[in-house]
Amino acid sequence: MNDLERKEINEAISAADNALYHLRAADKRLKSARNWGLVDIFGGGGGLISGIAKHSKMSSAEREIDEARFALQKFSRELRDVSGYSSIHINEFLTFADFFFDGFIADVLVQSKIGNARKQCEQAIRHVTEIRAELVKKLNQ
Repeated sequence: MNDLERKEINEAISAADNALYHLRAADKRLKSARNWGLVDIFGGGGGLISGIAKHSKMSSAEREIDEARFALQKFSRELRDVSGYSSIHINEFLTFADFFFDGFIADVLVQSKIGNARKQCEQAIRHVTEIRAELVKKLNQ
């Protein structure tokens, strides 16, 4: 492997690390929003405090998801520079959370959307982690 190939792999690994950081942060905030949403639903309406906390966590999650989406796009670009990878490997998670929190109507719907966003987040984390491991293996050959 030549120096340029090593450089491209290292850049892709760095981009993967950044994407994973934001994906994990988004997942953590989604989990917290879900928990506050459950308090809101099953805690007798939860009241003002749980509603404010839930929406605060949802806003934080949305910001992290935006950061994650940007980081995934950068990872996608860096990955294209590595021999053996193409857009086939990355297209599935670039649509990550496209629907995120559009027009909430009821708390139950919110819980459903939080759950769906968490599943997408976890799936993206697994996918990026797998590709990152492949890159590290390739780099160490």
